[in-house]
Amino acid sequence: MKKKLDNPILSDTQPHQINAPSFKNTGIQPEAPFVNDYGVVIGDSKYASDNSPLENWSEDTDPEIMAGDEWVHPTNDIGWNSTENRELLEAKRNPEAPFFHPDKDVSIETD
Repeated sequence: MKKKLDNPILSDTQPHQINAPSFKNTGIQPEAPFVNDYGVVIGDSKYASDNSPLENWSEDTDPEIMAGDEWVHPTNDIGWNSTENRELLEAKRNPEAPFFHPDKDVSIETD
């Protein structure tokens, strides 16, 4: 039986990370944590796993073991906090409603 992994995503956001971007209205769905081929949980925001080479480092550990996509979570990764990736999300964000001004008709005489 598979163990249910803790998911730090709440309403398309990561409130535990102050600088983490919101994925709301971007078309990108935050993904759940996963366990990679080495038995390490990726994307749970705990950053420590009993099976991780980082937790079991020795002179015999080849750093290349931690290279590759299986060590990077697609939506819960520190890379999303960069300016470039935050701008990418902003560019994808769809407005929740058309622009409305509380007391002005901005579309008057536009047709």
